[in-house]
Amino acid sequence: MVIETRSPEETFALGEKLGREAKPGQIYTLNGDLGTGKTVFTQGFASGLGITEPVNSPTFTILQVYEEGRMPFCHFDVYRIGDVEEMDEIGYEDCFYGEGVCLIEWAELIEEILPEKVIVVTIEKDLEQGFDYRKITLEGLPETGTL
Repeated sequence: MVIETRSPEETFALGEKLGREAKPGQIYTLNGDLGTGKTVFTQGFASGLGITEPVNSPTFTILQVYEEGRMPFCHFDVYRIGDVEEMDEIGYEDCFYGEGVCLIEWAELIEEILPEKVIVVTIEKDLEQGFDYRKITLEGLPETGTL
């Protein structure tokens, strides 16, 4: 499924909608170059889960866990991971196989430890379409018929 957004507000709203529909145990991978809107999408996703505290990319901490929403939200940014073994050190399995939902930025760097079933979100820019245009591709999303 491909969705086009034309403003940060629309990208946020799509993330929010997916956050409202997220279920415990789901893992979302979030792919896109720097500056494509991954953080805006993630902030919307967190809002959809009922999280009101500020959400930013955990680039240096790799993992940020938010407990205040309707379920735990594990937000990974593995851009700076040196070796997939570092994921063991931060206890990724507790998040991947826990009661919450995970969103992983730069997940292609840890593909070998991802479960078989993940929901892949890819955000791309196309400056010919405008500065705020985003093409967002969703793969592996359960059929809900609401998007």
